[in-house]
Amino acid sequence: MSILGKLGGAAAGFVLGGGPIGALIGALAGHFLIDREMPALEPGEAPGVVFTIAMIALAAKMAKADGVVTEDELATFQRLFRVSAQEQASVDRIFRLAQQDTAGYEAYAGQIASMLAGNPALLEDILDGLFEIAKSDGVFHPGESAFLERVADIFGFSPNEYRRIRAAHLGPDRGDPYVVLGVAYDASDDEVKATYRLLVRENHPDKLIARGVPEEFIRLATDKLAAINAAYDKIGKERGWAS
Repeated sequence: MSILGKLGGAAAGFVLGGGPIGALIGALAGHFLIDREMPALEPGEAPGVVFTIAMIALAAKMAKADGVVTEDELATFQRLFRVSAQEQASVDRIFRLAQQDTAGYEAYAGQIASMLAGNPALLEDILDGLFEIAKSDGVFHPGESAFLERVADIFGFSPNEYRRIRAAHLGPDRGDPYVVLGVAYDASDDEVKATYRLLVRENHPDKLIARGVPEEFIRLATDKLAAINAAYDKIGKERGWAS
């Protein structure tokens, strides 16, 4: 099922028939102005025009985040959203208008977050779709990373939750503090602290010196200990128990 299909039930496709098409194009022509105070969607409620505009625009701007939109990215968008044949031309036009630059994407993300308030599962579905668009050309660009991290923040996901979602699509990030410490994203504070103390004991250069290991191993241990300390500090700051 497509992302919007999960939202709309019977209204699984884009609601773009007849009059709303003109409204969509008019909204886009008017510098993408969207009312950010729209009410949240009720369970089972069709997404409607405003949500549809926001979702198309956000996906298009995601594709533009690395500076260029590829056919692979457009094809991934079409696959994820299952655009019907009669709606294809209109949706493609809106997508291409919105992809001209990334300006304004935060307003669209905010609109979607407000309409899906209290439904993090669907917000995560949307992030999943954006990740699929980002990686569809075989390259995960720093601009795409920054875009997705900011959208996740607007959606209300914590840095730790964002890293979990990112890892599901791209694999572990060697710079991820949870990967460095080897703890799960949902590890308790006590578990994180206990693991940290164990790693410090095991990797402290003084212990290696006492064992008489070569100097190169001591240097590696010093670098590793610095990474462990930095990871622990980052997790502590995010969780609120480190300054």
